[in-house]
Amino acid sequence: MYQPPHFREDDLAVQHALIRAHPLGLLITAGPDGPNANALPFHLVAGGSPKGVLQVHMSRANGQWKEIAAGAPVLVVFQGENAYITPSWYATKRETGKVVPTWNYAIVQVRGTASVIDDAGWLRTQIEALTGGHEGRRPAPWSVGDAPDAFVAAQIKGIIGVEIAITEIEGKWKVSQNRPKADISRVAEALDDSAETHANADMAALVRRYGMRP
Repeated sequence: MYQPPHFREDDLAVQHALIRAHPLGLLITAGPDGPNANALPFHLVAGGSPKGVLQVHMSRANGQWKEIAAGAPVLVVFQGENAYITPSWYATKRETGKVVPTWNYAIVQVRGTASVIDDAGWLRTQIEALTGGHEGRRPAPWSVGDAPDAFVAAQIKGIIGVEIAITEIEGKWKVSQNRPKADISRVAEALDDSAETHANADMAALVRRYGMRP
């Protein structure tokens, strides 16, 4: 990933937080027939490897797991907050006019040692951990145990697991740090003013956190 120094985010805790907040990762492999990519919800385990372990399951009908079993390298991309930034927000526009549009975003890319896991117990544990992390925030959370055991067992027969011990993890927070302070302030204010969704408000917070550092 292209990484200008001022956009790097090397704090593992911050990288992990983005993965947990945006767990739908794009799993990319390079097999004999070319690149293959699938969006899958991942569960991050902090232990088991110095940089963490990603666990995921997919349909047995999805041939990507066979590429992984054959040794194909894997890349997982997690997309965090992002927002279009119009040059109309910059103070520099009024001063010189020398501005162009851009896109702000936070992203994490992961590489690692991947293994295929065909074990019903592991798969049930992974599903319970994945759903528990999301259902736990609901007032009446659903759990795997709410479904009949025979039904769950039949569903598990149709999936297969993949575990990735993270060996490389990169974070890129491109959130206006390369702009003058006046531009950064205006971008944050404008994002707040245009926050029809939580995404813009979250991006405004990132712009302030990273862009207004000394």
